[in-house]
Amino acid sequence: MTTSLSRSRRLAAVATLAAASLGASASAVAADYPDRPLRIIVPFAAGGATDVIARTVAQSMAARLGQAVVVENKAGANGNIGAVMAARAEPDGYTLLMATSSHAINATLYHKLDYNLTRDFAGLSNLASVPLLLVVNPSVPAKTPQELAAYAKANGNRVNYASGGTGTASHLAGAQFSSLAGAQMTHVPYKGGSQALNDLVGGQVQVMFANLPEVLSQVQAGRLTPIAVTGTQRHAALPDVPAFSETPYTAMNARSWFGLFVPAATPAPVVEKLSKAITEGVADAAVQDKLKGLGADPVGDGHAAFQQYVNKEVERWSVLVKQSGATAD
Repeated sequence: MTTSLSRSRRLAAVATLAAASLGASASAVAADYPDRPLRIIVPFAAGGATDVIARTVAQSMAARLGQAVVVENKAGANGNIGAVMAARAEPDGYTLLMATSSHAINATLYHKLDYNLTRDFAGLSNLASVPLLLVVNPSVPAKTPQELAAYAKANGNRVNYASGGTGTASHLAGAQFSSLAGAQMTHVPYKGGSQALNDLVGGQVQVMFANLPEVLSQVQAGRLTPIAVTGTQRHAALPDVPAFSETPYTAMNARSWFGLFVPAATPAPVVEKLSKAITEGVADAAVQDKLKGLGADPVGDGHAAFQQYVNKEVERWSVLVKQSGATAD
């Protein structure tokens, strides 16, 4: 009995010392971090909304971390090439991924991926969120979702809606609206949102759900007609354009988000330090003004809240992907 008790006490003492050692080691890592430049992998081309938002927040992060934060564009496969690179990076806090709602969609859209967004990454913070704006070429005689639905039903599958690619938020929102409206609009996928917008302005396609920042200037210039924004509230950039909550199509509430991640095995103190630098950066007045000027809504929710949000987003988009029948395989 005495021998057994002594052994138990020794084991407990060893465990306590090990835990203390790990705690001290983690604290040391956080205290020394970062001691060299960081990089953010943006898995899309330079110049788009994802890239601009990443670079805006990167500058503010650098000021708070005392190290340069370099943005690297690694485009391809709807964001998956850059995501795989980030997932395989050393989990030391020096490689971050700028992911978007497209990655939550990809979790279901692709039957096989070389990464898992919720298993292989730790969310640091949502930087910004934007609604999708339903726009039409001015040749379309519609000013409201109801008028567009009537026009689409009257013209059968001759009405085309563009997207930045199969399985993107713009595609799934278009499919959802077609279903709710009882119309049969034809989906025309492009290799990126800019190509889709060019043809929409040119009249080769008639309809599109677009990220508001990417289409705002075209609307303001009168080249496209805004119909409604997804969600429950009108957007400050277009106060005269109704939200879908004001129409019969209240289920149209999808939003695009832009957030930063690190590999899941990154030490917790480093995750917290990064999350703090990001949320403080997003809260900076200059960053807020820049994001709002792009038509984006600043978020800066931090690690715990963002991780929960991402888990729910993967589940929500899974339903829409399955309803649309879209697949990338």
